Amino acid sequence: MILTIGAGYLKWQDSSFRSGQLGAAEATRVASTSTVKLLSYKAETVESDLNAARDLLTSKFKDAYTSLVHDVVIPGSRQKKISATAQVSAASPLAASADHAQVLVFVNQTVVIGEDPPTNTASSVRVTLDKVQGRWLIAQFDPI
Repeated sequence: MILTIGAGYLKWQDSSFRSGQLGAAEATRVASTSTVKLLSYKAETVESDLNAARDLLTSKFKDAYTSLVHDVVIPGSRQKKISATAQVSAASPLAASADHAQVLVFVNQTVVIGEDPPTNTASSVRVTLDKVQGRWLIAQFDPI
């Protein structure tokens, strides 16, 4: 009987571990692709580019993001003809469970202002994700 209970516990532990690994891999992929969408836009299509990224966010973070985008980024991009392209150079899970994850994302962003030469910036971001109705969504986006 004790052996059966022990075997059941070990099977549960193994299943939980594998689930966490799969969650971490999926969350890392989503954090990477979503980061690119949050930080990339063209001056001509800035509003539609950044509004499309809203679907990648939890409702709580969506409000803060929308405010920043509509109050600062879109007007600035239109006025100064700013375009930005982001690329993820690396990403690694910091912590993950079946429905919550934190991922460290290293980003290279190229920004063009009007006719000026492009400027390149490297940064890192801690992306916190929550699984909502089966989808990983960004709950926090914290530059480090």
